[in-house]
Amino acid sequence: MNTGASANDVQLVIITGMSGAGKTVAIQSFEDLGFFCVDNLPPTLLPKFLELMKESGNKMNKVALVMDLRGREFFDHLFKALDDLAETSWVAPQILFLEADDSSLVRRYKETRRSHPLAPSGLPLEGIKQERDLLEELKGRAQTIYNTSVMKPRELREKILTEYSSDKKTIFTVNVMSFGFKHGIPIDADLVFDVRFLPNPHYIDHMRPKTGLDEEVSTYVLKWTETQKFIEKVTDLLGFMLPHYKREGKAQLVVAIGCTGGQHRSVALAEHIGHFFQGDYNTRISHRDIDRRKGQTS
Repeated sequence: MNTGASANDVQLVIITGMSGAGKTVAIQSFEDLGFFCVDNLPPTLLPKFLELMKESGNKMNKVALVMDLRGREFFDHLFKALDDLAETSWVAPQILFLEADDSSLVRRYKETRRSHPLAPSGLPLEGIKQERDLLEELKGRAQTIYNTSVMKPRELREKILTEYSSDKKTIFTVNVMSFGFKHGIPIDADLVFDVRFLPNPHYIDHMRPKTGLDEEVSTYVLKWTETQKFIEKVTDLLGFMLPHYKREGKAQLVVAIGCTGGQHRSVALAEHIGHFFQGDYNTRISHRDIDRRKGQTS
């Protein structure tokens, strides 16, 4: 059934983590934000629940689910459901993982006089250690991790209200940057591409004072077969990667393209590749070293 909904229209937050780390406070906070909340949903029922979400149209477009530890087999079902969701476009689930250090969890169990679900007749610390091992893979797949060891319930609630309020919507931004290797690789770059193998306009006297923003230089850089092959392969790679970065909750991705001095080749290619993705993503293009002209190769 096609509801016309997109991943930007539907919020699905899966709340999980260590027992005693604050999942009750978390689900109450999401209720205050207007989410449809389900506590202790077995992962085996997640696919069926997602079908109900999809069939409801816009009636269930903000959902928070608490999934507690009940056994390894339940989480095997959860991983399968998450893998299946990665292939869909109508919803992008966010995993909120709550954790705390051992001493904080033990203290909380003593204060509430509760036993740990994995050690009902044993020491709380035994259950805590088993739970950490079981949840290790799930923690690695979480987009957001809160450590509540020194966090009061009120502070956890305020953090969730701030981070997940609909008034504050994260926009995924692709920053395409040119730079010169002789000035150092940008420390904030996520992906770096080296284009120093391409023909260099620096060695053409009348192009040397210009930059990749000049049409003549850009045309020269882009006309070569190897340049077109590079553009084809890089745009294909980024076209595959960007949706996955966005789905993982990353706020921005910095793609750095470098030549020797950051004047000609990298500038022309950053402009071309940045404009290529502007129709699909919030894209910014910048040229870190374009004003550093030392008369050296670029």
